[in-house]
Formats: sequence, C-alpha cells, structure tokens
Amino acid sequence: MVKLLIHGPNRLSGELSVHGAKNSTLPLMAAALLCKSECVLHNCPHLSDVEVSARILRHLGCTVQWEGSSLVVDPRGVCQWDIPDALMREMRSSIVFLGAIVARTGRAVLSFPGGCELGPRPIDLHLHALRKMGVRIAEDYGCLSCSVDGSLRGAAIGLSFPSVGATENIMLAAVLAEGTTIVTNAAREPEICDLAMFLNRCGARIRGAGESTLVIEGVRQLHGCEHRVIPDRIVAATYMSAAAATGSAIILNHVIPAHLEPVMPAFEELGCSIEIKGGSLRIAAPRRMGRIKSVRTMPYPGFPTDAQAPLMAAACLGSGTSIFVENIFESRYKHVGELLRLGANIKVEGRVAVVEGVPRLSGAPVEAADLRGGAALVVAGLAARGDTEVTGLRYIDRGYENMERSLALLGADIRREYQ
Repeated sequence: MVKLLIHGPNRLSGELSVHGAKNSTLPLMAAALLCKSECVLHNCPHLSDVEVSARILRHLGCTVQWEGSSLVVDPRGVCQWDIPDALMREMRSSIVFLGAIVARTGRAVLSFPGGCELGPRPIDLHLHALRKMGVRIAEDYGCLSCSVDGSLRGAAIGLSFPSVGATENIMLAAVLAEGTTIVTNAAREPEICDLAMFLNRCGARIRGAGESTLVIEGVRQLHGCEHRVIPDRIVAATYMSAAAATGSAIILNHVIPAHLEPVMPAFEELGCSIEIKGGSLRIAAPRRMGRIKSVRTMPYPGFPTDAQAPLMAAACLGSGTSIFVENIFESRYKHVGELLRLGANIKVEGRVAVVEGVPRLSGAPVEAADLRGGAALVVAGLAARGDTEVTGLRYIDRGYENMERSLALLGADIRREYQ
C-alpha cells in the first residue's frame, strides 16, 4: 500500500512552478495521431494518465518517448485502430482518441472508458456528432465498432451541453473531413483553445476556439509541430486552496492568470489577497478566513467543477457558512465523508453542500475516491493538527505530478510511504 503521511498544521511559503495541464496534454496526444510527421509537446506533466495515453499511442503504432518534460510522438507507424479494454478502463479521457483514430484509419474499435466514478458521463454527444459526420457506430456489450465509407464529412452539429470531451472529439474528426463543420454550443475551456492552437500549427483551419461557435474547415493532411502545453489551472487552484487552508502566502509561477479568473473571486471572498505579476500569482491568506456565499460549478468561464473539492477543503476552516452547488457531475461529493473524519462540518442534500466552518481540523486516516477529492484531502491534511494518512494515491497521481515534492518545497511536512 502507498500513502501520503502529513504532519500538520503546516504553514507554507515560497514559490512553485505549475506543471502542464493534464486536460490539455491528453487531447494533444490524441491529435498527434493525425499528423504525417513527428510532434513535440513541451511542458508535459509526468502523470499516470499521460503514461496510459502513451501506451495507447504505442499500441496504435506510434513511437513515443520522453525527453525531460517534453514528449516526442512519431505517428508515422500507425497500423492499428483498436484500443484494448484494459487501457480504456484506466481513464475516462481515453474516449478522446475515438475521433482521431477514425479520422486517421477510417475505423475504430474500443470499449466504454473508465476513470473516476463521478456519476453518469454519457458519451452520447460524442457518438451523435460522429454519426452526423458519416461514422457508422455499432454498440454491442460495451464495445463500440466504428467505420467510415470514404471520408468523414463536415456537418452542422449542435451540442445540447457544452461538453469538453465531445467538442474535442468533433475537432479531431473534423480537421481531416471533407467540407466545413460548424459546432454550436461548443465548450469554451482553455484546453479547447490549446488544442485548436496546436492543430492550426499543424495545418488545420479552426476558427472560434474559446467561443460558443466553432468553425472547422477540413484539410487534406496535417504535419507535425512543436507546441508548449498550457499550465494546469486546476493544479494552480489546488495549491491556492492549500495556501488558503493553512493561512499561508505562496507564489505560483508559470500560470496564465486569465485562466484562473473564474476561481479568484471565491478566494477573495474567503479573505485572501491575490496579486498578479506577469505569469506569476501571489496568494496570501488571513489567519482565519471568512465564508463563501455561494459557489456554483458551471462550464467555462464559470467556476470549474474540478476546483470544487480543494476549495471546499479550505472553506471547512472558514468562519461562517459556505454553500457549494455542483451542477456538472452527480457524484462529486465523495470527499465529504472523508473530510468529516478530519472534523469538518458539512451537510449534503443532492447537489448542494453546506459547509459550516470549524476552528480546526484533526488528523486521521482518509482515502481518496477520485482525483480532485484526493487533492482536497491533502489540502485538509496540511491544515489539520496531528498526523493525516491519505491512501488511494492512484487517483491523485492521475493529475498531480509528484504532489508531495511540490508541497515539501513550500515547507509542508509530507512524504510518500510504501508498505
């Protein structure tokens, strides 16, 4: 068993560089499949999800190798069009390979994806969009068999919900389709913009990334390029939460402040001060925070669902009542039961969580049930008195590169222990 041992409470200080975004790296790796020459992705984080994606690419026939924090993908040897069930089950984001494989090979065979269990996350939007582009899809016992006669065709696609994954799959399929694809109610997240920038550098013609209408003109082929992955805004929000929970002041480098604008008001409402200087952010928390009147998770540019759990951990130590409303996923409060073990006072009713601030938390053994919930337990453990043991690290390692090392650089008493 592997666990994190945290002795608290910890006061944090110093500077930390934010690594590349997981939610950008994965679709960029899928996009590399579409190119006719080598792609180099700089600022890639060493995460278990990235390693799974590398294994998927290798299975498909790509050469994938690390050069420091850069990932070099050579897609010229692609000869397969299936993803083994074992790899699909390891992460939810594996579905983003569907559009790229179909566009590259004209067919695809894969099972339904796995990953964190956050409630129903149907891929109906993905499949409906691809069918409109000419993909025949047969669903049989959890397996998808996809094929195309000739080329994919551009189409007008309206999304009932601005799904990030569906928008990415459409983009990956549409860049090599015949004609123009217009996506309305498209996702607007920074990761969508990063994918569009990469594809355009490879020769694609995409307009409107970051807006609700996306226009993709199909091209005959794409070439490889070098691209730097954007910094991870959720990792930044997590370390901001750690500073808030522990009454600390830290500096985060290599951030894009505009990407953090949706979360800044919540921290300022808690009483934290935030200063921006170029690509750096300084957050300083008071000894005792206030409350957050209401946090409602929404698609970008709303408050990100991935930042909800770490912020809730910080709000547990505020004075007053904070309200959280989860509008994206049904089962995103699995961390609440474990926070209660640390002494938090939280009541959940459906999609609403009411957090009554407490003066202190106390260390206890807790277990992560998903990625961001696991990060929340680490945030709470940093502020808790005594020893906190966090297990379920396979979830945390999906999205945070060596989290304990980063926190130790800020002065936290934390280490990973193997038993």
